[in-house]
Amino acid sequence: MVNNVNSIVDNLKRIKKTSPDLIIKKINHAILAYLETTTSLDKINEYILKKRSQKSIGPNKITIEEKDLYYYLVNGYALYIKNNIIEAIETKSDVGRSIENPTSEPSLIGPKDAFTENINNNIGLIKRRIKDENLVVNNYIVGKRTKTIINLLFINDICNKTLVTKINNAIKNINIDGIIDSSDLALLLEENSKTSFPTIQKSERPDIVSKSLLDGKIVIVVDNSCFALILPSFLIDFINPKVDEYTKSSNINFVKILRLFCFFLTIIFPAFYISLINYNQETIPNSLLINFSIQRNDVPFPAVIEAVILIILCEILRESDLRFPNSYGSAISVLGALILGEAAVSAGIVSPIMIIVIAITFISSLIFTEYELVNAIRHYRFIFLASAATLGILGIIFTLVSFLAKISSVKNYSSSYTFPVAPYEKEYLHYTLLKNNSFKRSRLLASKNIIRQRSHK
Repeated sequence: MVNNVNSIVDNLKRIKKTSPDLIIKKINHAILAYLETTTSLDKINEYILKKRSQKSIGPNKITIEEKDLYYYLVNGYALYIKNNIIEAIETKSDVGRSIENPTSEPSLIGPKDAFTENINNNIGLIKRRIKDENLVVNNYIVGKRTKTIINLLFINDICNKTLVTKINNAIKNINIDGIIDSSDLALLLEENSKTSFPTIQKSERPDIVSKSLLDGKIVIVVDNSCFALILPSFLIDFINPKVDEYTKSSNINFVKILRLFCFFLTIIFPAFYISLINYNQETIPNSLLINFSIQRNDVPFPAVIEAVILIILCEILRESDLRFPNSYGSAISVLGALILGEAAVSAGIVSPIMIIVIAITFISSLIFTEYELVNAIRHYRFIFLASAATLGILGIIFTLVSFLAKISSVKNYSSSYTFPVAPYEKEYLHYTLLKNNSFKRSRLLASKNIIRQRSHK
């Protein structure tokens, strides 16, 4: 494509006014332009300067238009302008980090590689596992200013095409200045933003993403983000991770049930204690009730205020643990919990039994690593606590029914958030809630190739 060389030079000079890292060199009868911050000088020397006397220079060479100068410069291309023709040669510098172990989704067994901020590396980690020509990668550029590259992945002969079309249209309709991380995109793609529970799963593990693709789910990978998005996602996906598949069903099913029990325990347990101690004392054995009364004899606050104080203190310790560097964050939170707990009991501010109740509550919540799920649990814990302080056990029952109805009404791309329990589906239930020999994919996710495994013992 022929351009006006004077216009090109003027355009480059205009770019240099706001981008001082732009280097413009004259080489014989040609012009070389590149950004120092996005290109590799070694590649420029190898691909262009050493071969400038040859007819063909550099690999991955494409001819571009003048209007695309800045786009290719910021994406790590060097521009070689000669005879009014602009050639863009890929000379990207390696500014990303190497592949490391997963940090937010650790597992004792299974692969130990994790996504990085380089989208090409992330796609490569997925294709390294799924060597199938039916793995489709659709490319998008989102963000008027950031022009972020987004890849949508699905297996063509498995997934539900209606869902692909719906997500495809949702991405195309996004009109925003910029997407910096996959979490930004997740907020824009959520169908039900009113619920506090997460509806789009984020994963940094290529093996989890690959398994989700084989299930018939859709995956979105965003450049400069080390977390991929998995759609659709259900509540059970956040409670029982896919790393359970690496363990025998006879060994992991107890843990799966324990996680589900801990999910309700960490939400309801403080409220349950408040209802017993305030309203339903007849359900407590007399000896235990007398012991509770003795322990609370010098406590100046009502039990519900006592619980709220301790829960808030524990949340502060949790946040400090998350924000502090890993080298000493945990030590500070443990030390804080020990000192505050012991001092509070000694000063008569809280009772020892309340310390035990709140400790059990927070130990149960540590099973869940998804940050948004932990926030949702925190939200409903206070709601149950308020209902128990008002109506006792009856308040907990009313709130529990309302809670179940609320999450059952949440729709995630036309699918119920409580799937596969409501609506019930045997295949996905045996695949998530209980690990069983399920040789079929979920018909909600897969429109074709329902059979997952065709021969077994």
